[in-house]
Formats: sequence, structure tokens, C-alpha cells
Amino acid sequence: MAVDNKQIAQSVLELVGGASNVTTATNCMTRLRLTLKDNNLADVEKIKKVKGVLGAQFAGTQLQVIIGQNVPKVLDEFIAISGVARGAEVKENLDAPKEKLTPKVVGNKILDYLSGSMVQLIPLLMGSGLFRTFAVILGPQMLNIVTETDPVYTFFYTTLFEAGMYFLPIYLGYAAAKKIGATPVLGMLLGGLLIAPSIVSAASADPVGVVSVYGIQITAANYSQSVLPIILTVPVLYVVEKFIRKHMPDTLSTIFTPFCTLIVVVPIMLIVLAPLGNEVGNVIAGALFGLADMGGIAVFIVMAILGAFWQLFVVAGMHLPVILLAQVQIIAAGYDPFVFVSTNCAMTAVWGCAFGAFLRMKNKDEKGLALGYVISAIAGGVTEPALFGILLRFRRTMLGMFIGGAIGAVLSGILGVTYYLAGGSSNFMVILNYLQGGQWNVIAAIIGMAVSFVVAAVVVFLTGFTKEELAEMEEEDESALMGA
Repeated sequence: MAVDNKQIAQSVLELVGGASNVTTATNCMTRLRLTLKDNNLADVEKIKKVKGVLGAQFAGTQLQVIIGQNVPKVLDEFIAISGVARGAEVKENLDAPKEKLTPKVVGNKILDYLSGSMVQLIPLLMGSGLFRTFAVILGPQMLNIVTETDPVYTFFYTTLFEAGMYFLPIYLGYAAAKKIGATPVLGMLLGGLLIAPSIVSAASADPVGVVSVYGIQITAANYSQSVLPIILTVPVLYVVEKFIRKHMPDTLSTIFTPFCTLIVVVPIMLIVLAPLGNEVGNVIAGALFGLADMGGIAVFIVMAILGAFWQLFVVAGMHLPVILLAQVQIIAAGYDPFVFVSTNCAMTAVWGCAFGAFLRMKNKDEKGLALGYVISAIAGGVTEPALFGILLRFRRTMLGMFIGGAIGAVLSGILGVTYYLAGGSSNFMVILNYLQGGQWNVIAAIIGMAVSFVVAAVVVFLTGFTKEELAEMEEEDESALMGA
């Protein structure tokens, strides 16, 4: 049965209080995101029951209606019907009460800043990582078409990879500044300062050299491929720039606001924040990879937990810190031996749950939707339709996700699977993220994820639905046929 995007848009619009209650409307990959004037007018429970809607929830001040990959079409219909602005800047309501800075609110703002900055760089991380992966495929690690000394191998494995990863502080300085509202080019400049040739050469000297910052001597450090130093610096840039711009005469602002801002921020970054970020990164790396190096039961327990419950972390919005830390470690060390290895097994377990549901269901509409969830997840890398359309709807199906994800993750750990791309794919192309480890690494990764898929599908097929749920779906199917 075809999805009626116009009807979805019309129903949602009515249930949020009409066009007069909507300030802006936009979308992400699977969600219609609405900013409302009065959140209390939205009937979230009724929105969840709209045909074609997979779920609805408030995230911060925004109503997110989970629809699936057809969400851009729903947004087009929503805007056409309502006349609401598409993604326009939301003006602050001065009459509304200020949001209290509770620990939860502060935590959400930090996560939003971190994820919003890193997400912008995913194409860059994937592109540079795949250049090196392409070299590995051609090189002695796999097909042995070119040698390690071949200029083609060097160009892809080193030059193109370094073009993305070495200058990461510059790219991230731009993305973080853009996200938080500072001037992006100033963020780039600060990122460039972290990898300025004079600082890098002093850091690589033996013994390590020093850098003079306004006459203060500090030990030089190489911040290329670093994340945390510039991430910590950009919020300071935002605060200082905002203060100076406010007090600088308009006639002098163009020239002196950037200059005065940098005069203040540069020593704070080089003397305090960059070394702090580097040290935090080293501690995180030591903790994560120290756990992996321990082997045995400790790392397998962590992998089992990630494999089993990762998708619930995603639904709850608790996954971003783990992803950020894992990305930091891949950028620093070049590989990840268990975090993404486990979460990919969790992902394929969701695929398996949707496929198991497809095999078990008899209702034609439900069966068609389940198959769509499988295709959406495997081809498009979007698991939310399966999560909200099956797992959170038929709670017993979660057992398949828990068991399949945990078993596949632990098996992958036993087989020594290693993951290599900080911004890898989330669909069937995820296998590219393992190529740098050679043929056995790819085979072992496929085995681990395949086990997650199969175990999850079998568990859901055997135990995922109660007799009452299956009977109810069959009755709905019969009623639809009679109505037709």
C-alpha cells in the first residue's frame, strides 16, 4: 500500500495545533523536525498513531516526528499545506521563560555541540579513509597489484589520506565555529595555528623544543589529527568574539574584532586548552585501548553490552559520547578494536530482527513494511524505521536484538576484528571499513555481523510475537480485504 505523504503531513499539522502553532519545519534523514510556539498543543500520542508515522517525541524544544526515508516528501507537503518557513532561523521568544541550566540541559547542549561539529566532517573522514582503503585493496595487503613503493600506492595511502586527516584541526575549527555561532574562518585560523610548521617542527625535535607564547615558554606538541584541542577552544572563541564585537565601534569592527579576539584566545588555546585536550585524549586512548589490550573477559563483557544495547543508546540519545570517543581514538591510533566492531554487530542485529519479523508476519501491509525496513536499513543505512516500526512496537522482538548483537560482538572480539574508518558507512558498504586489516579481517567481520543477523532473525521468528499480536494483525488484514 502506497504511503500518502500529503495525508501524513495534513494529520501531523492538525495534531500539532495547526499552522499558527508552527514556527519552522525541517527534516533530517528520517525525521520531520518541528519548532512549535506552544508544545502543549501537540498531541504526541495521537501523532504516533498516524498512518505512516513510526514515532514522535520531543528532543529539547523540538518535536521530532519519525517517518522514514520519505520524510523529505512529507516535509514538502507539510510546507505546501501550512505555509510554514522551511528551516528558517528561530527567533527567540522573549516572553517565554528562560530554559534553566540543569545538568541535563547542559549535557544536551554539550552533546549537540560535539555531534553537530563532528557530523559535518563525516564526508571528509569517509573520503580520506576510503582513499587509504583503496590503496590497501590494490596493495600487498590484498590484491598485490602495486607495491608499497609504487607512486600510485603512496599517493592514495599517504598523500590523499593526509590531506584529510593531517589538517583535521582546521576543518574541525571551521565546523565547530559554524555550529556554535562563531566566525568560521577564525575557527580555521586557530586550527591552523595548532599545526603551524614552526610548532610541528619544534615538537618533532629531539629533545622536544619549546614555543614562546607572549614570552611564556611552553613545550611544543604536534596537534595534527587532533580533535579535542580545537573542540575545547572554539567555545572560548565564541564567547570572546561576542564580547568584543558588542563593545567594538562599528567602524572599527571589521578589522579589530578578529584581531582582538585572537589576541585573547591564542594564549588560552596554546597554554591551557590544547595541552589539556591532548592529555584528555591520551587518557581516553589509554583507557579504551588499555581495556582492549587486556583481552579476556573484560573486553568481551564491554563488547557484549555494546552489541546488545547499543541501539537503545541511540534511541535514548546516549550514543554520541561513545561515538565521539571512538572517533577520537581512530583518528589518533588509526584503528578501533571493539567499539565500532560491536556497534556494527548491533546494527546488523536490527536488520536481522526486521527480516525475522518479515518472515513471521502474515498481514500483507505489516509484512510489506517490515521488508521496507530491511531494505531501508541494509541499503540506506537507516535503522530507525525498524527500531520504531518493529522493536519498540513489539517489545518481545528486542530479545533478538539483545541476543544477536551480543553474540556477534563477542564472536568478532574472539576473531580479532578491527575497524579502521572514523566516519564509515552504516549500510552494507560498512564492510569497506574493515579492508585495511586485510582479507582475514574482512572475513571475520562478515562472520561476526552475519551471526548477529541470523541469530536475531531466528529469535524474532520464534519468540518475537505473542499469539494475540499475530492474531490481531491477521484480523486487520482480513478486515482490509473485506473492506476492499
